[in-house]
Amino acid sequence: MSFLLDGRRIEAAWWGPGPEEAPTLVLLHEGLGCVALWRDFPARLQGATGFGVVAYSRFGYGGSDTTPVPRPLDYMQVEAREVLGRVLDALGVRHAVLVGHSDGASIALIYAGSFQDRRVRGIALLAPHVMVEPFCTEEIARARDRYRGGDLRARLARYHRDVDAAFLGWNGAWLDPGFPEALELQPEIAHVRVPILVVQGEADPYGTLEHLRIIELEAYCPVDSLLLPGVGHAPQLEAPEAVLEAVAGFSDRILRLHEAVAG
Repeated sequence: MSFLLDGRRIEAAWWGPGPEEAPTLVLLHEGLGCVALWRDFPARLQGATGFGVVAYSRFGYGGSDTTPVPRPLDYMQVEAREVLGRVLDALGVRHAVLVGHSDGASIALIYAGSFQDRRVRGIALLAPHVMVEPFCTEEIARARDRYRGGDLRARLARYHRDVDAAFLGWNGAWLDPGFPEALELQPEIAHVRVPILVVQGEADPYGTLEHLRIIELEAYCPVDSLLLPGVGHAPQLEAPEAVLEAVAGFSDRILRLHEAVAG
């Protein structure tokens, strides 16, 4: 499945009922992710909820058309404010929860904090970034070394049509000295007006529990949280049962509540 946006092709996949039949869970992938790298999580999430689930690869990722590098340091804000809403339009989404992982979680948070889009009833954030921690950039620098001298490029090339655009766009932005200033999301958090779920692994090499603390401190709306001991940066793959239960329960509660109010 694919669709066009501004004459460029975006790769997508859909599981379960369409938006005219049921609410939709919209999956937003991580900084090196794509449709395929969600693995079996979308199908399992669809089975757990009965809702439709859709995932798409952002420009420069997976089978989508490429995008120039270097990327702007505010690439997540650009994606949230200039692209995501039009993706929801193109997909025909009517009632949704945004389910984002890593960069995708930050994009979901920025979108919900920038627009009061009545289609979006909640946001589920898996390992979100709301600021930059020094040890995180150290890990990203090590990833650059593995890309240059190890097998990381070959492994990523299985999933990305333009692997250099995918990796260098992400890696170059994160390692730019100006990036920490670009990724300070407290203002966006304070403007979110829908419920939030945060899932955080306590062994995440890219972020500490400080991200959750900031969200809980700054958010106006209710925040549910799930902390997973021993889990790293991909909780949906490392602890799938716990994450499925949390995301399914959160989504069902939020979407059924709105359905009841509307009825």
